[in-house]
Amino acid sequence: MNQMRLIFTFLFLLVCIGNGAAQMDRSDGMLPLARTGTDEHQQQADHGAAALDAQREKLALQVLFKVAQTKIVSAAAAMPADKYGFAPTDGEFKGVRTFGQEVKHLAATNFILSAAALGEDPPTDAGDETGPETVRTKAEIRDYLVDSFAHLGKAIDAIGTSNPPVKSSPISPLKDAEVTRLALAVESMIHALNHYGQMVEYLRMNGIVPPASRP
Repeated sequence: MNQMRLIFTFLFLLVCIGNGAAQMDRSDGMLPLARTGTDEHQQQADHGAAALDAQREKLALQVLFKVAQTKIVSAAAAMPADKYGFAPTDGEFKGVRTFGQEVKHLAATNFILSAAALGEDPPTDAGDETGPETVRTKAEIRDYLVDSFAHLGKAIDAIGTSNPPVKSSPISPLKDAEVTRLALAVESMIHALNHYGQMVEYLRMNGIVPPASRP
């Protein structure tokens, strides 16, 4: 639980850093200071610092990405194939996704948001964040999940570059003027970890300790 809190906290800080950098680039209506002979050198230094920051943010996000990927893929592997159709029924659980549907939804969202981060059109088979209808068995769903993380990894690797251009996504709250590659990658990871928490509950309801929680 403490690890999950640290991950969410760090992701939140990354978004704040990205937003803060973007805000520094916008005009705030203040009068510019008088130009000096060192302006050009300062601009070059600022540009270098910004590039370095983008690389540091990317490297940090890659570390957290690996942690999240390992937790989620191992949880998907831990659930027996005959339990992929499991959904809780006691209490207020009417109409919730099955375990398999949770994993497919998580993966489909990875594909959609990472496509936007890479300037691509959303995959047509992702559906309304439900994933391909043809992906049904545990093996197929797990492969789809692994592929979605590979695509998200490419989006994270592209942080700090200007090409390909970033697109907005209809499933993201970020508008055209707000969207960044870093923000879309962070959004996808936050979403994935949220559903990982639900996967953990489904596993424990079936007497399975999630691999990440085992001694």
